[in-house]
Amino acid sequence: MCVIAHVDHGKSTLTDSLVAAAGIISQANAGQQRFTDTRADEQDRTITIKSTGVSLYYELAADKVPKGLPSNEFLINLIDSPGHVDFSSEVTAALRITDGALVVVDCVESVCVQTETVLRQALGERVKPVLMVNKLDRAFLELQLEPEEAYQTFSKTIESANVIIATYRDELLGDVQVYPEKGTVAFGSGLHGWGFTLTRFAEMYAAKFGIEKEKLLGKLWGENFYDAVGKKWTTKATGSDGKPLKRTFVQFVMEPLTQLVRGIMQGEKEKYEKMFKSLNIVLKGEEKDLVEKPLLKAVMKKFLPAAEALLEMLVMHLPSPHTAQKYRVENLYEGPMDDEAATAIRNCDPNGPLMLYVSKMVPSSDKGRFYGFGRVFAGTVATGQKVRIMGTNYQHGKKDDLHIKSIQRTVLMMGRYVESIENVPAGNTVGLVGVDTYILKTGTITTSEVAHNIKSLKFSVSPVVRVAVEPKNPADLPKLVEGLKRLSRSDPLVQCTIEESGEHIVAGAGELHLEICLKDLQEDYCGGMELKTSDPVVSYRETVLGTSNQICLSKSPNKHNRLYVTAEPLGDELAIAIEDGKVTPRDDPKTRARLMSDEFGWNNDEAKKIWCFGPEGSGANLLVDVTKAVQYLNEIKDSFVAAFAWSTKEGALCDENMRSVRFNIHDVVLHTDAIHRGGGQIIPTARRVLYAAELTAQPALQEPVYLVEIQCPESAIGGIYGVLNRRRGHVFSESQRAGTPLYTVKAYLPVMESFGFTADLRSHTSGQAFPQCVFSHWQNLQGDPMTPGNKASEVITNTRKRKGLKEGIPALDNFLDKL
Repeated sequence: MCVIAHVDHGKSTLTDSLVAAAGIISQANAGQQRFTDTRADEQDRTITIKSTGVSLYYELAADKVPKGLPSNEFLINLIDSPGHVDFSSEVTAALRITDGALVVVDCVESVCVQTETVLRQALGERVKPVLMVNKLDRAFLELQLEPEEAYQTFSKTIESANVIIATYRDELLGDVQVYPEKGTVAFGSGLHGWGFTLTRFAEMYAAKFGIEKEKLLGKLWGENFYDAVGKKWTTKATGSDGKPLKRTFVQFVMEPLTQLVRGIMQGEKEKYEKMFKSLNIVLKGEEKDLVEKPLLKAVMKKFLPAAEALLEMLVMHLPSPHTAQKYRVENLYEGPMDDEAATAIRNCDPNGPLMLYVSKMVPSSDKGRFYGFGRVFAGTVATGQKVRIMGTNYQHGKKDDLHIKSIQRTVLMMGRYVESIENVPAGNTVGLVGVDTYILKTGTITTSEVAHNIKSLKFSVSPVVRVAVEPKNPADLPKLVEGLKRLSRSDPLVQCTIEESGEHIVAGAGELHLEICLKDLQEDYCGGMELKTSDPVVSYRETVLGTSNQICLSKSPNKHNRLYVTAEPLGDELAIAIEDGKVTPRDDPKTRARLMSDEFGWNNDEAKKIWCFGPEGSGANLLVDVTKAVQYLNEIKDSFVAAFAWSTKEGALCDENMRSVRFNIHDVVLHTDAIHRGGGQIIPTARRVLYAAELTAQPALQEPVYLVEIQCPESAIGGIYGVLNRRRGHVFSESQRAGTPLYTVKAYLPVMESFGFTADLRSHTSGQAFPQCVFSHWQNLQGDPMTPGNKASEVITNTRKRKGLKEGIPALDNFLDKL
């Protein structure tokens, strides 16, 4: 299982109490130590950067074991993931190899933008969520909420989580909404190490009322009241003597807790010692001298240990690999659903063929070597076993990206250290030594000859911020290239490329992500040498706004072939559908044509004749054949598709990718002799005609835009508007969080304006505002790139200068021929 939440909602702190319960760290340190933040900079910044795996073993007391489970011993493979949006690729990697997720929500801040993102990712991977309402100590001590107000706050939080879960519902998962009365919601405080589910209180009160625990459980939440005078349970808020009643959750759960907390904090000794007796809490030696907060902590840990509540929830409500892989296999496996690999995954069979997915690389103690961290979906992985290592580009039946090697060692990941282990059966997470030379970021490892790949990860963020790096001392260049190779292994999302101009480009999801990557590159992977980095650069997309004003013609170099093409915009909805994977090149052409004619208003015949998507065979540009009865057309299809992939990757304006453009082939005149229409004649011609079509159809630039969510008190709102207006941002919603003095402001901010935004915002609001930026969409840059003196043409000039291209956009005559 995996712990997911918004940044600073207390994941790592909460994980501590689970780790302490397994006896790995001491109870006294739990909550302060943050065992799963293994790196020094994670401890300094107090945020998690890399997701960390720990395998924990528990024995529950025999009377605590839920009904229907054969033994009282449990192994939980737990992954603590980062909450910061820049590292949400780590969350995706962690979710792929887990079956259940513990969603942590701060009871004061409630569900935030990142909570929604990670929940959506979890449900997309068919991972079952349970909810933990964290930081209850704040509700008692900071906000001093009345019990009824507290109930309203919690129920709003749970409701907003359920709304998200219901929105992304999956038929095979069924209804996975969380309900306190079913035991799928826990309340507590990770920092103080206490927590409870309603089952805990139902157990305490079951004897007192003399009704079964299960029956009482349903009565402890929602519109239920206990009438003490008439000694009966009702759903009406007035008792038999006409007085208003308190709701059961308030009366039996919140009030005792509030009395206990207030008694201790105000130091009313007789009152709380009497309560300790009735709750049989025994304080030992030094604990008797504690007062206020330390005492509160010690008492609550004894009264309601967080680990017990969480364990019970995890064990009872999160699926075991046996159950989960039955419905997850379709999301995981690319091949046919009835071959031996799929069957072994579905049954989680330790004796079947090995199927293992490596979802990320974890740096090991040797410099520059990595453990492959992944999960065994079927079979058993053992030290020294001979396996087929298949990278992401492996295709069934071909030999590329396939290595047959043996695994040097299998290890158990334990946070900051590893334990060697002989073999690991299906359903567990594992670290592998010696596969890092064959796998770049992710890969499938199998022993079966017929197995296909396990699907590769789909990230919710894209690397849009890029910097160029070079060594201060040119002699260090080989070292830098080595370092970049290691860097691209260590992070699932970061991309390291070499431009044609010879620059080394590192691309990341945001400012913080890049900062961490560059720090790693310099300190860990390049041995501390000095690097020069350029200012961050944003990737743009080229697009068109109108249809070509003429049918563009290009002739081949030998003047025997003529191609006629126009360009037009694709429409935002369709472009987004392609990027989200709703419309893909691998769909069945007929069903895809029906979808496109129904939803996007395409002509059915044209929708069947889509030649290809581009760039890289999957981007949001289409090449459509609208010709009528042309000879030899299919013979030039491959050459045309190659030219299309080339020109959509490097557009005519400034060599950026194109987006949301549809090219129509209207007519082709070809030479009858096959030798005169080979690739050498067609490809350059097709590329020229595509550029001509782009330049005649009102070309424009698109820039990436962030969705910014800012939490702040009311006094800081003025400062926020000032900073956003200076940076071409605009606010589209602001709302006050019920029951708190905080406001939530949502705004759009262009990525190119976002560098230094956080620091700027903090200085203008004296550190009260806290922004979260998530990539949202692409929007057109103002201004016509063809006329100098506006934003778009300025961006193009700078980009062309940086890439070392000729100044100015090439003239149309370079691409367009006369008949």
